[in-house]
Amino acid sequence: MLTASVVLDPAAVVAPVSRRTFGSFVEHLGRAVYTGIYEPGHPHADEDGFRTDVLALTRELGVTVVRYPGGNFVSAYRWEDGIGPVARRPRRRELAWHSVETNEVGIDEFARWAAKADVEIMYAVNLGTRGVQEALDVHEYANHAGGTYLSELRRTNGAPEPYGIRLWCLGNEMDGPWQIGHRPAREYGLLAATTARALRAAEPGLELVVCGSSSSSMPTFGDWEATVLEQTYDVVDYISCHAYYEELDGDRGSFLASAVDMDRFIGNVAATADGVGARLRSTKKIKISFDEWNVWYLSRFQQRPPETDWRVAPPLIEDEYNVVDAVVVGNLLISLLRHSDRVTAACQAQLVNVIAPIRTEPGGPAWRQTIFHPFARTAALARGDVLATPLDSPTYETARYGEVRVVDAVATHDAATGDVVLFAVNRDQHRPVRLAADLSRFGGGLEVAEAWTLTDDDLDATNTREAPDRVTPRPLADVAVDEAGVTAVLPRVSWNALRLRRPSGSTR
Repeated sequence: MLTASVVLDPAAVVAPVSRRTFGSFVEHLGRAVYTGIYEPGHPHADEDGFRTDVLALTRELGVTVVRYPGGNFVSAYRWEDGIGPVARRPRRRELAWHSVETNEVGIDEFARWAAKADVEIMYAVNLGTRGVQEALDVHEYANHAGGTYLSELRRTNGAPEPYGIRLWCLGNEMDGPWQIGHRPAREYGLLAATTARALRAAEPGLELVVCGSSSSSMPTFGDWEATVLEQTYDVVDYISCHAYYEELDGDRGSFLASAVDMDRFIGNVAATADGVGARLRSTKKIKISFDEWNVWYLSRFQQRPPETDWRVAPPLIEDEYNVVDAVVVGNLLISLLRHSDRVTAACQAQLVNVIAPIRTEPGGPAWRQTIFHPFARTAALARGDVLATPLDSPTYETARYGEVRVVDAVATHDAATGDVVLFAVNRDQHRPVRLAADLSRFGGGLEVAEAWTLTDDDLDATNTREAPDRVTPRPLADVAVDEAGVTAVLPRVSWNALRLRRPSGSTR
């Protein structure tokens, strides 16, 4: 059996766990909104038309913040189409996803949904076809208390209290030639800076996210970040990262190591931002909002024939996820936690139906995809501080990333409760790994409160409407604890979580 080890130290704090790490994304794309979160007439629809089964799963998932309304959708969106009496709202061509947008759901409806789901809104403004004035208008509508035209319009439309949205994205993926309103880095940076200054004049305490590269494989990556931040450094708080991963050409070994690429991406963006800050002689640190990430079989989507008609909420990008996908998602969460000193907001794309942990059938049930489970368990268990997690692990060769570790892991420690949680993946496709965690620096006396693994003999197994619980976490059986620490046998291709606690009544 392969062996790996890690030494954990409560003093080796990386950063507090940011609750915004466990964000999601709802875009007006495919069935994410219509027959996703919203389906009037469904047996589980509430008085506002929202599916209560999806709301329950959203809360179970542990989502804390949701990015809205896009995504590519936002770059031609007219937010005012989605307010006022629904019967009077215009139907529009939606060019990003070749659909018809009915505008039945707009900012007021989404704010009501967010309140029911108990999530914070991250709102994206249109800097593709629009700009400063429209950003100020939607901010006035959403956040100004009253006494002005747009704030009073919100009150007339049924929302007497402002929404208090703190996080605002200055456009979406403006580096991408596919983006409506795409422009060069310097031009976008100037527009973003102007918009940021205007929004700060309206409400100084906002947190603003400027667009970074839509992928680290973009030919402009690095140069884009540097140029944009040179224009915006003093007026924004975050720069965004977006990354999607898939198994290509049967190269499962590289796919299982996708978090290696995420680590490098975060490190490179942080270094670039720090370089700009040094040139500007600034002591400020730009944070990273990793506000689009997931497994997405993009190669399959690109090979689909183009739509020949215009439909409302056509089914798009409804990937079905297997065991390996879930292990990769769990590992990407490990990467995000590991970088909690810089990544303090992140959004898995997306929440429902579109490359999503939750699937629905119109008029029918909702169920959890395999990737739901590592997200939900991580969101529930990660508390307190992220700890540096130095690993001694065997390695293997990958075609995409070179030599990588078989085991990847991160730990959290909640000083208030004494809980220590270790998240670990085994990337080996054939063998289990015995992982030993030295916990002696915690003073001993810990016991295993819970231990979970997500794996399966059939790595291609999925959850479907007919078998919604085919793949779920199950207790990790081979775990032993003593004064020195804990030892666990991680099954091949598995995501694992162990929570250790002080015994009840312990005075340590």
